Amino acid sequence: MFVPSINYVPLLSVETMNLHIQKLYKGYLDRLKKITSDDPLFAVLNISKYPLNERGDILYNAGGVLNHELYFEELNQNGSHEPKNQLKVAIDKQYGSFEKFKQEFIKTAKQLVGSGYTFLVLQNKELNIVNMSNQETPYSYDMIPLMNIDLWEHAYYLDYKTNKDAYIEAFFKLLDFDVIENRYEQATQN
Repeated sequence: MFVPSINYVPLLSVETMNLHIQKLYKGYLDRLKKITSDDPLFAVLNISKYPLNERGDILYNAGGVLNHELYFEELNQNGSHEPKNQLKVAIDKQYGSFEKFKQEFIKTAKQLVGSGYTFLVLQNKELNIVNMSNQETPYSYDMIPLMNIDLWEHAYYLDYKTNKDAYIEAFFKLLDFDVIENRYEQATQN
């Protein structure tokens, strides 16, 4: 099981992260293992190989695993909070500046209705910000996720109550862009 480091306090409490990891993420992982022993990414990319009546559960639980792992890996309030190198160049080219990108990401996240995630993705060698409902994953749509914010209430409710906007605003103080930069470099090498 994936075990992230605890470098997000005080913006997200240990209680929130323990519940998120030990109960929710682990639940997606355990349910997926009951259906298939395949890797979650393999399952999503090869969904047609599974019986039709299992596909919905596989996609939902594999998405839950993949989306949470992406989210947990990028959280580190002691990390680099701005992109540099190749990712900075790509963000500046696509959005004009990091600050404009950040504003667009926050605006898009605030527009998500219900539960889901906002992602920065790479598609056809271009950056894009997209919302996805529930446990949909960009991999299902030929996109490579580079970063995401979990917008299910369990991700913020204990710390921010109903103030989802405050959680979204604080999110950038939790990001480690070294991790995100590494994802971008790996994605663009292929």
